[in-house]
Amino acid sequence: MQAIQLQTESIVEIATFLVRRWAEKEKMIVEISDKVETRTRLNENKVIITPLEKRIGNDFQKYRQFRTSLWYEAMRVKFCKKILSNDHAFGFILNTLETQRVERLGREIWKGMDDEIIFNYTYMLVARPQLHSVYGKARIVEAFYQYFMFGAIKGEIQSSQFEQIKKASAFANKIVNKAIDENHDTEWLEGNVSEIIKILDIDSLLTIPVSLPFMKAGMALSEEELLKVLKIVSKNKEGDFGSIDPASIMKGENVLDEYKVLLDENKKTENKGLNPEAIGVQTPSTKNVDETVIYDMSLINGLKMKFKEWKTGWKEQHLRAGDEFDEENYIEGNEPFFTDVKKSIKTKIVILLDHSSSIASDAIEYKKATLALCEVLSYLKVKFAVYAFSTENRAVVCWSVKPDNVKWNSITAKRLAQIVANGSTPLAEVYDKMFPILQSKRPDIFLTLTDGEPSDPDAVRLMTKSFKGLGINMVSLGLGPNTVRATTIANNLKHLGYEKTMAVSRLKDIPSKVISILDV
Repeated sequence: MQAIQLQTESIVEIATFLVRRWAEKEKMIVEISDKVETRTRLNENKVIITPLEKRIGNDFQKYRQFRTSLWYEAMRVKFCKKILSNDHAFGFILNTLETQRVERLGREIWKGMDDEIIFNYTYMLVARPQLHSVYGKARIVEAFYQYFMFGAIKGEIQSSQFEQIKKASAFANKIVNKAIDENHDTEWLEGNVSEIIKILDIDSLLTIPVSLPFMKAGMALSEEELLKVLKIVSKNKEGDFGSIDPASIMKGENVLDEYKVLLDENKKTENKGLNPEAIGVQTPSTKNVDETVIYDMSLINGLKMKFKEWKTGWKEQHLRAGDEFDEENYIEGNEPFFTDVKKSIKTKIVILLDHSSSIASDAIEYKKATLALCEVLSYLKVKFAVYAFSTENRAVVCWSVKPDNVKWNSITAKRLAQIVANGSTPLAEVYDKMFPILQSKRPDIFLTLTDGEPSDPDAVRLMTKSFKGLGINMVSLGLGPNTVRATTIANNLKHLGYEKTMAVSRLKDIPSKVISILDV
């Protein structure tokens, strides 16, 4: 399988999509971290997962493990009422029972996951520690986990302890089966954990050492060794999964096409990343950001309906002469004929979003409106780019939200969501940072959305003139809390050399105002 370094943004995007799809919860976010073990924080709607590079195997095998780990966490989101810490025996055992419960419930819904679960079990078993390396009472807990999850243990243990483990495992299977058969939830299982604690003869607050799902650097696993472990797991899991073909599972054909698409998209993103961006223009991080808070689906769908005829490329237009006679229009005294007119948008536009401090109080609504604009521009297949500016650590930063050669998607939405409105309006400095980009791209329109007057009007006037010298149509949109203030801002912007200025007092009007300036 091809060796390639998948970009974090690509992984975060597909991970977020999969978790939301599997958990059926649209507000879930995914954070990739090599600092902690994979875990889910239900109260934060967040899944934290170990990155691919920390896992064992080739790139495809790592992706399969990563994907299955995501599935388990999504099932926890869907079926668990609580998730305790794995640091102590009680929480560790409850979470282990819940892993089995949510797996079985999840398999009823996602029947195609069986091969991937078995494949993942193989690597889970490989990654577990040898029992001789675990000290004290924690050894018996580790042995219970291995026997309950895999039907096998790694290493040796005293015969009396092994009997305890088998008894605890049998009880654990019994209560998991009962929980599923009688539709019990997390809290019911939690009430039975003390019995397992008693059988194992341990303290419920016993500290459990962390066992991360990866091996130390340099430790490899050959195909032959992997297949050997896979056969052991397959044999032990036949009672739950039925007949299993280890050779077929090794191939991973159910996931291969998905992985190839991810590689292709990653390659495209890498190639686009080679295009030179101006020094001083940064790309916002997309880690740990919930972009759903800035989606106003009512506004987006309403705009799509409003501009639907632009999408189809044809508009019915009434004229004095045309293709067909409209009797009702004639009776009403309007133009009696109508004809279909071909419409297309060829305008290339670059949009700059003011994120100075004055935006902060309305930041969410502002982002909702600008995101809706981007959604509609994407829907209409307009070629556009989006930038923003704010102040970070006392320095103005120009953010690249969406370059013109990248599609509008959840990653670009995350970038917009994470920009914090802060600082003044040093528009000339921002224009200076963007000048090399626009000089190279030469868009038809450069649109600036701002709610204040720039701190350096003379310098802005000079930069505006420079842009116009490139053949770029300079347009500004003044935002104000009311019509009077918005109009005042727009009038002031006129004196800075913009060829067209507009005013908006209602943020939801931004998309329609912007689309109105596109040549059709």
